[in-house]
Amino acid sequence: MKIHRPGRPEDLPEAGVLWARWAAFAVATWDAEEEKERFRYGYWFGDSDSDSGSGSDGELRYDDGACSRWVLIRADGGRAVLFGQDDSGKVARYEPPIDLLAGAPGWVRGGALHDRLEQGRAECVYWFEDGSWHRAPYPDDLHDDGLDCGIGHLASRDLATGALCALFEFDEDCEGAVEACERFLAHAERGTVTEKAVRSFADEVFRIQTEHELLWPKAPVARSESDLAAMTSLARRC
Repeated sequence: MKIHRPGRPEDLPEAGVLWARWAAFAVATWDAEEEKERFRYGYWFGDSDSDSGSGSDGELRYDDGACSRWVLIRADGGRAVLFGQDDSGKVARYEPPIDLLAGAPGWVRGGALHDRLEQGRAECVYWFEDGSWHRAPYPDDLHDDGLDCGIGHLASRDLATGALCALFEFDEDCEGAVEACERFLAHAERGTVTEKAVRSFADEVFRIQTEHELLWPKAPVARSESDLAAMTSLARRC
C-alpha cells in the first residue's frame, strides 16, 4: 500500500489492523529495562486511562528516538484517532495555520490530542469512524504531513514485516527471518497471539541472532520465562 505525501485517509489500513500491527511491534520488542524508563523510544502500550480522552479503550505509542512521535488511541464503538509528528511534515510551518480538527467530531477533540495540539506536538491527525479514516482538508500546496515517514511502515503486511526484520537487524541472509516476522504479524491481525506464538517467535529471533552473530560483540540472550509471560500478557491487547 502506498502512502501519499501528504497522506490520504485511504492510505491507512482499517483501525483494527493498524492497532494489531502496532501492538505486535510492542510485544515483539518488549524490554524489561525500557519499561522502567521515564523517557523512552520504540513501540509500547500507553496508559489507557491517563490522558486518552473520552471513551478510550487503550493507546499505543511510537517514538523513533529522533524525529518521529505518534499515538494511536482506540475508542469504543470501533473508533480510533491517530496523531503525532514527523520532521518530514510541513504542517507546523504552513501559513496560514491549518486547523487539524476541521470537521472532527467532538469525541476527537479532548484529552491528549488537545494538549499536544496546544503545545505544537501534534502536526498530523487522522480519526477512524464508521469504518473509514478521516482528516481535515489540506491546502493543495501542502507537500507532506509526515504520515508516510512516521507510520508508512505499518500500512501493509509486507512493509510491516520488513520493518520488524530491520528492528532485529535481519537481512536477506537470515534464513527464516521474514517468515517468522510475517507469521507473528499475521497472528496479531487475526487475534491469535497465544503464549505458544510468542514463545515460538522469541525462540526464532534468538536462533537467527545467534547463528548470524547479529549483536556482536554482545552475545544474544534468550528470553526468560518472566519476559515471555510479560510479552504474552501484552499480546492479549493486540
